[in-house]
Amino acid sequence: MIGRIIGALVGREVSRRDGNSGLKGAALGALAVGGMRRLGPLGLLLGGGYAAKKAYDRHKANKALDTRI
Repeated sequence: MIGRIIGALVGREVSRRDGNSGLKGAALGALAVGGMRRLGPLGLLLGGGYAAKKAYDRHKANKALDTRI
């Protein structure tokens, strides 16, 4: 279950980056889940790290925009 959640987060980050429909993000998220299952705990760590890094970068960028206004 955790792998599916992380796959959804990875898919969401891909969709946000492209700005297109969520279909591409959903497909890549599903592929990420398959890859994470094959890699085991390392896959969960890599997928979770990717999603966390993107969320942190987005938070940092939004914080910088808030201070400029």
